[in-house]
Amino acid sequence: MQDNGRTRRVGEQIQRELAMLLQRDFKDPRVQWVTVSAVHVTRDFAHAKVFVTVLNKSEDIKQELDILNQAQRFFRHELGKRMRLRTIPQLHFVYDESIERGSKLTRLIEDAVEKDGSQSEQ
Repeated sequence: MQDNGRTRRVGEQIQRELAMLLQRDFKDPRVQWVTVSAVHVTRDFAHAKVFVTVLNKSEDIKQELDILNQAQRFFRHELGKRMRLRTIPQLHFVYDESIERGSKLTRLIEDAVEKDGSQSEQ
């Protein structure tokens, strides 16, 4: 049980550090409006899945993920300077669809309530 707490804390710290790196130090103009929503670290700290969201939907999400994954060496190097870990995990950037799914579900619920309200008025 102790491992789960530590992996969660390490994931949260990686999330904070990556968010700062993306905001301040990562200067690729092709990657903008990217936020880190969560980081899940394996128990052995060998790999970390980094969930990101893109606020500007007009951009190509796949291209931005490719750029982030190609810049993994830069991120790991910077994390190594900022964190006290024996091993900095391999980073795997993936798109977090939970916000979009939540928005779609909210719209569906609102539509259903509106439809139900209009039927009850008749």
